[in-house]
Amino acid sequence: MATMTSITLPSSSSSLHLNIYSSLPTFSPKHTHDHIPCWFRPTRQRMSSKTLPRGLRIRNAATKPAKSPAEEDWKIKREYLLQKKVRSVEVKEALRLQKENNFVILDVRPEAEFKEGHPPGAINVQIYRLIKEWTAWDIARRAAFAFFGIFSGTEENPEFIQSVESKIDKNAKIIVACAAGGTMKPTQSLPEGQQSRSLIAAYLLVLNGYANVFHLEGGLYKWLKEELPSVTEE
Repeated sequence: MATMTSITLPSSSSSLHLNIYSSLPTFSPKHTHDHIPCWFRPTRQRMSSKTLPRGLRIRNAATKPAKSPAEEDWKIKREYLLQKKVRSVEVKEALRLQKENNFVILDVRPEAEFKEGHPPGAINVQIYRLIKEWTAWDIARRAAFAFFGIFSGTEENPEFIQSVESKIDKNAKIIVACAAGGTMKPTQSLPEGQQSRSLIAAYLLVLNGYANVFHLEGGLYKWLKEELPSVTEE
């Protein structure tokens, strides 16, 4: 692993900072010095306070890639969901809970996707919506989306909670669903799981007082793939 050594030298007015990067290989005890080039061979001599200028400090820190703001934001949301014991359920269990325990399936996909196919009785409130306004700021955002090949720019629906509250009581048992589902389960490549629209919606619901919130593992893609009941709308 590459390491960064930061050296600080004292001065009468300020401190001088030197950064030295090294990426020397690590050798196991099985290796002998005969197999190591002479310029890689470690020495037995150790630095002591007598060999360093007075006041010199050495600090080592492993260089790790910093997390993006989006990753940090999802980490906070995931921790809150786990703290509130929001549980993920598989599609067949979700169907059973809907039929036998009056669970409500909240589909947070866009309305057009909802109409193409959804579980019977599901309620649609989109978590994201198409950008509708044409202010200078919105035009700039559309241009930014178009630069990346996304011509249907979306934004967070500011009326999401208000719309949910108008359709679903806060004491209701809700299973939040989107297309892919996402997951809170950690993996080797995704130690914080994978965020999704349904998990973000679940976070907002719990944050606004909904106590019985569940999450559909595998999403509606898996629901339709398992050929569970679904309806379409014109």
